[in-house]
Amino acid sequence: MPDVAKTEKAQLHVPDLEELRAVLQTGLADNFAEVNVSVVECPDLTKRPFSFPVKGLCGSPRVTDVGGVPYLVPVVQKNKEYDMNAISKELELPGAFILGAGAVASRIVGINAELIPLVLTEADGRPAVNSSYFSSINPVDGQCLQEKYSDKFSDCNFGLLGNLYACEGKPGKVIEVRAKRRTGEHSIVTALRKTLEVQYPDKSLALGGTFIIQKGKAKIHIMPREFSVCPLTSDEEVNGWLKHFEVNAPLICQSVLVSKDPGLDLRVEHTHCFSDHREGGHFYIDTTPDSVEYLGYFVPAEFMYRIDRPKETHAVGRD
Repeated sequence: MPDVAKTEKAQLHVPDLEELRAVLQTGLADNFAEVNVSVVECPDLTKRPFSFPVKGLCGSPRVTDVGGVPYLVPVVQKNKEYDMNAISKELELPGAFILGAGAVASRIVGINAELIPLVLTEADGRPAVNSSYFSSINPVDGQCLQEKYSDKFSDCNFGLLGNLYACEGKPGKVIEVRAKRRTGEHSIVTALRKTLEVQYPDKSLALGGTFIIQKGKAKIHIMPREFSVCPLTSDEEVNGWLKHFEVNAPLICQSVLVSKDPGLDLRVEHTHCFSDHREGGHFYIDTTPDSVEYLGYFVPAEFMYRIDRPKETHAVGRD
């Protein structure tokens, strides 16, 4: 694992949940025909459709941006590999439950692929529980191939980049978001982020959590199995390299978003999704605005940790 001694930490603004509920209720109404935001007890996430290794999203919530897109493009740096168990210690939360979006460790998996991490990290002699998924391009038919990580690999490593939400995995109060029929141009993730950006222009807030696309379809991408042999120097070149798909609900998404970068060169939103029907990858937006339905659970993070920030950076490929 690369040297993580350079980990940077920033305290985030954490509004009262009722205040946050009211802010999101108002803001999301600009992007959806029907919105209901409430403060509820987190449902038992060990149950379907989530099947997470912990019951809840609460307890010392924090987010981290590990590595970054500059380690993938213009040219991949395959030596950039990270261990979820070590990351949890860098987050000052050993044994944390971690979800979010990232890339697989190609050294272990043997290919390049999208990682949908769901890891209860090791602590006090308890082994890690890796419930992650990964999505790659099926070499047979060129379609999406989603697999359970633990079916093939017990390793908790990932590569290049990760935007992660970590907590103790406990039950507790969360923000529940129900939204139907998208009327605006933004994805649900961008709508959440921009709502916070407008309401708290001088503060940095972050949300982490999970949401279900209950009805409709969504646009995703999956990275090719092989890294690009040619340098990718623009968004157009990156998008030409990625493989795009339209996938079907229900989709379980896990997301990290930050309203304002506090000077840490962050990717301000990143969402990956998985499903029981083996479709998953990097989520952009629903493609069926008239019929889409969302149900999500989010928690405001207390701290942001920036781990292994690239010295040479750029804004290419961050959407």
